[in-house]
Amino acid sequence: MSLRPFLWLPLLLVCTAPRAAELTVSAAASLSEAFGAIASGYQHAYPQTRVMLNVGASGLLLQQVARGAPVDVLAVADRQTMDQAERLDLLLPGSRAEFAKNTLVLVVPASTQRVIHDLSDLLGADFRRVAIGNPDAVPAGRYAQDALRAAGLWPRLQDRLVGTQNVRQALAYATRGEVEAAFVYRSDVHQADERVSVALEVALEPLPVYPIAILRNSNKLEQARRFLAYVRSPAGQALLQRQGFVTPTEARP
Repeated sequence: MSLRPFLWLPLLLVCTAPRAAELTVSAAASLSEAFGAIASGYQHAYPQTRVMLNVGASGLLLQQVARGAPVDVLAVADRQTMDQAERLDLLLPGSRAEFAKNTLVLVVPASTQRVIHDLSDLLGADFRRVAIGNPDAVPAGRYAQDALRAAGLWPRLQDRLVGTQNVRQALAYATRGEVEAAFVYRSDVHQADERVSVALEVALEPLPVYPIAILRNSNKLEQARRFLAYVRSPAGQALLQRQGFVTPTEARP
């Protein structure tokens, strides 16, 4: 009896095994580590789905989606950017939710001896370069701009401000000592390995809020809904807390 027909069985099983669905999530740069951990937790709970994480400045992510980038879930660092996405009719109705808050801080290289009591100290001779995200695309930069304008300092600091493409670039400049100070989120400080210290917490009311939503054109709605639920679940919220985010009570299921 020939055994040849049996040799086809393993090949048939390999060829017909279901492939993992790929869920593309675009997230603000400040969410890089937190969403990396959340993606791992989600994939452990739902191994049939692979999360493809795309991080960047919130404004840039919105531009990508508006130009047709194949994104399933969008998570940004401010309500304003998500409002724009909603006005452009990019969101799946009813999917938008808020899942975390953050605090804006002014950091200095850990080795510095400079002391900052309030934002006006940035006018001192010790602060020649201050990193700030581009306010047109980076929510952290826009929050910093608002705070400096409220203090009457924005016009006076123009020649000292070093613009960055996202909040993590501002943090990198500070960790390398390339600037004397930088505006970042408190959660970002967790990634600096004690190379920076918080010199000042910038008073903002309300605190920066992080919204998340499913994109209208997603063809993976089931997986996207599960991902949003996981982000807002106790497990997802715990991962955010470990990265320095504030998890609002309204974000809990």
